[in-house]
Amino acid sequence: MSQAETTSRPGYLVKRTQQALRQSCDEQLRPIGLSMSQYAVLRALADNPGASSAELARQCFVTRQSLRDVLGGLRTAKLVTVAAEATSGRARPVTLTRSGKIHLQGAEKLIAEVEERMVDGLSATDQRRLAQLLKRCSDNLGQS
Repeated sequence: MSQAETTSRPGYLVKRTQQALRQSCDEQLRPIGLSMSQYAVLRALADNPGASSAELARQCFVTRQSLRDVLGGLRTAKLVTVAAEATSGRARPVTLTRSGKIHLQGAEKLIAEVEERMVDGLSATDQRRLAQLLKRCSDNLGQS
């Protein structure tokens, strides 16, 4: 397979876009002291207050070990708190602090700017179609 054939394959293009998106988001978030991984956790907590570490890891598509590292940074920055005791079983709920909510609001604006840049030149119809196609690809691979 030639390089031209490889670089036009859907899997390659999705991965290339994902890498560029992550790098651009990290660059945008750096001035407010966040990474894309940290933003993802803050966003997941806003959507699911009190989620456990295991739930957050699933929602953020990372391992529990990776999440532990990200949560450590967020706790140090006082953007999240982890309950001292489990409310049920062994899972200790994680919640956003007031500062975490404020950081998330700022991050949302920065991420929106990156996403707007990513789809620049695509019509609203093309943007909706792109979202539909990406969702179908994900569904086809069992990742709804």
